Amino acid sequence: MSGLRHPVVELRQYTLRAGGRDVLVDLFDREFVETQEAAGMAVVGQFHDLADPDRFVWLRGFPDMPRRAAALHDFYGGPIWRRHREQANATMVDSDDVLLLRPLDGRSGFPAPAVRPPVGHRDRPASLFTATLCHRAEPVDTSFADLFHRRIRPLLVETGATPVACLSTEYAENTFPALPVRTGEHVVCWLSRFADAGRLDDHLRRLDRSRRWRDEVLPELSGPLCTPPRQLRLAPTARSALR
Repeated sequence: MSGLRHPVVELRQYTLRAGGRDVLVDLFDREFVETQEAAGMAVVGQFHDLADPDRFVWLRGFPDMPRRAAALHDFYGGPIWRRHREQANATMVDSDDVLLLRPLDGRSGFPAPAVRPPVGHRDRPASLFTATLCHRAEPVDTSFADLFHRRIRPLLVETGATPVACLSTEYAENTFPALPVRTGEHVVCWLSRFADAGRLDDHLRRLDRSRRWRDEVLPELSGPLCTPPRQLRLAPTARSALR
């Protein structure tokens, strides 16, 4: 996977104190984007969870696990985090809902990012994203990759989605234990983009009406799952590179 843009990805879901999301998003977009990237990681995207005003979701990418450890050490041991950590942590109830992921295969990584607006940009894009999470009873194998590329992805496109990436669990040991990640799980997550809320609603209606999705794809997808697929509906922040 050496040619992939982000071979290691964290999907981070934070539960915040009531009213804390705007505070954290403002702080994050102003102080924690360029400074994390200067330490050697990529801030892939940051989002408001549309279903919960007290949830903040974001993704960051790394070249590999050793460089993940070095980048996190440099950032969290550096002056920017020390200066702002009390304000950031004061917004949070829980920041440990973290999945360590990798692209499903060489065809499933993130595309080149859009140009990120400058610091101080306030206007949020109209685009929306979904992140569909599937928790499996067993590790992901080549049969799922075949299912995704042969059946799931084409049907997403046919019903109006723009697939962005498909990720699965990275089983390597957490190289920065000061930040916990969830372990003992087998997860697949795919992200899709929509130009606006109307396009997302139209996609969901079309997928729900699709006999092929209901009678063929969903049963094949759901067979190895521990729970039904869960979907996050996400709105990019003003400075998200995924937009």
